[in-house]
Amino acid sequence: MSATSSMDNSPFPLLDMRGIRVVFGLLVANDAVDLAVRAGEIHALLGENGAGKSTLMRVLAGLIVPDAGEIRIGGRIEPVGSAHEAMRLGIGMVHQHFMLVPTLTVAENVCLGLASTGRFFPDLKTAAAKIRDLASTYGLDVDPNARVADLSIAGQQRVEILKALYRGARILILDEPTAVLTPQETEGLFRILRALASEGTAIIFISHKLNEVMALTERVTVLRQGRVAASAVTAETDARRLARMMVGAEIELPKLEDVSAADDGGHLPVGREKRRGDILRVSDLTCRDSRGSLRVDHASLVVGAGEIVGVAGVDGNGQQELAEAVVGLRRAEAGTISLLGQDVTAAPVARRIALGLAHIPEDRHRTALVEPMSIEDNVILEQVGRSPFSRGGWLDRGATRALASQIIADFDVRSTGPAQKVGTLSGGNQQKVVLGRALSRDPRLVVAVQPARGLDVGATAFVHRALLARRAAGAGVLLISTELDEILALSDRIVVMFKGAIMGELSRAAVTVEKLGLLMAGQAA
Repeated sequence: MSATSSMDNSPFPLLDMRGIRVVFGLLVANDAVDLAVRAGEIHALLGENGAGKSTLMRVLAGLIVPDAGEIRIGGRIEPVGSAHEAMRLGIGMVHQHFMLVPTLTVAENVCLGLASTGRFFPDLKTAAAKIRDLASTYGLDVDPNARVADLSIAGQQRVEILKALYRGARILILDEPTAVLTPQETEGLFRILRALASEGTAIIFISHKLNEVMALTERVTVLRQGRVAASAVTAETDARRLARMMVGAEIELPKLEDVSAADDGGHLPVGREKRRGDILRVSDLTCRDSRGSLRVDHASLVVGAGEIVGVAGVDGNGQQELAEAVVGLRRAEAGTISLLGQDVTAAPVARRIALGLAHIPEDRHRTALVEPMSIEDNVILEQVGRSPFSRGGWLDRGATRALASQIIADFDVRSTGPAQKVGTLSGGNQQKVVLGRALSRDPRLVVAVQPARGLDVGATAFVHRALLARRAAGAGVLLISTELDEILALSDRIVVMFKGAIMGELSRAAVTVEKLGLLMAGQAA
């Protein structure tokens, strides 16, 4: 719990949003939403994808003007009609994707847009001194003269928090703040947030990680379909009940131990020593990015039949480039890749697909789906020109429509039918289309990159069950994720990447969060 501050004795919450209503065309994004946060309180805001959390916070940050409702700061009604007005009122937001200029120093980033630091030439010396004082007060450990590009992800996040504090933020919004942090860095962030709360800052914590909500926050507000579904004192509830509040039904994320083999009625073997033949073998792989920087550094790993190998690591340590090399989207500078015993190091994507590879890309918007196209057209993108979907150079619309209908039914895609444009689906349903396209071909190897990123607990459970089903069917799964809960729940074995290299491999029996965190930070476990 937060220490009591002078503002805690106020008869009013520091933040009191009442009856907020936001309408986009026919969609009611927020419907009479109330949210009250006291000074010195860490308050969780939960909800499924599309529940209205982001819209509500954009209203508070001055980025959206609501159609109805009011915002009170310290008991006084305040019009928050712009980001500048929100800043004047002491409202700051740390976005999931940081808003920093990498080539500038910490002090220069903090001063951007602030007339108080100098209209034409900011007084960086004075600003740096104030930044040091703030950093010392809250344990933020940031050098004002360091270049942002040279900072770690956790360091950049601390800069974002300092930006808000420098501007006098009394209400701090954090959107999925631990998505790119190691377990140790997450604990460090929590210490900072508790210190801020003890000084009277009201903190709104948005996260899909219910274990973190339980560990950090004091109260919880849950949105569902644009309305407040429930409010609770965190200590008086648990993660399962919070999940039920979010989706309106009992949800339990599946785990590896829960899945039985389809062929023998018992549990599939767990662990490397029990593999039933290698599906994928990567040996001494080296790759560079378009600028010539080393992204994968002599990496080696094996995925066997009927097992899930998890690749853990802080985002940006070569995991994406490893996946691209395996599926054929990035050239290998050195090393080899074999699929089902065949060397595919230089093989085109189509050859790998023909051998039984399926790919669930990291970004469904940029690299998985063509949003203006229909569900039907999206699900055959990898099979255009192949029987039974193409005959004599012409698409067989009966066959393509049948496949789309089957995927919609099997993967519970909430839609109006095969002709609906993918871009009009919710994020969870778009991901189900991607899953359906990848898994409906009965693949031998599934390369799944951040398969549940940004999904709510219900959609996440669906994705996890689908991957475990492929494992049970004897396929190999290479699971690349920055979500440790996901890696720990699904993986037979775990390898950890740091700066492009494989730092180590842990068996399911030997893994601990502490060991993973050390490897993710580039240290020996």
